[in-house]
Amino acid sequence: MEFIDGDGNIIVPKAVRPIIDLEETILGSKKGAKRQYRYGKLHIRDYDTHYTVHMDKVDPRSSPLGHLLVDAPEYLAGAAAAVIVGRRVGAAVYSRCKKEGKSTSDAAIDAALAGYLAGSSAGNIIANAAGLLKKRSE
Repeated sequence: MEFIDGDGNIIVPKAVRPIIDLEETILGSKKGAKRQYRYGKLHIRDYDTHYTVHMDKVDPRSSPLGHLLVDAPEYLAGAAAAVIVGRRVGAAVYSRCKKEGKSTSDAAIDAALAGYLAGSSAGNIIANAAGLLKKRSE
């Protein structure tokens, strides 16, 4: 059996039960796990047949921004890209709609939809690219 997964997590069989009191958390990417837990900087994901375990450098419960900067910069990069692209596309669509004579509410709806779609696409692309770069550098 392989004991390290593709993300560098230690794989622990279900037969090995944790002896510490685990706190279920929503913080972190579940990556297909049924549940996830945190104990300080320890991050545990619970799958059907095994657990995966890794240590974060920064506990997201005590320093969410620090955790994003140090342990999960791909999410921060994706969020920044989403905001920047979404705002620019939304503003451009709003201006074009107003020049075409659309009402303010119709222009705002078109701008919000275009900004959301463009921003989420850009954010996803940047987060995935940054995640790949992060994996290569580790």
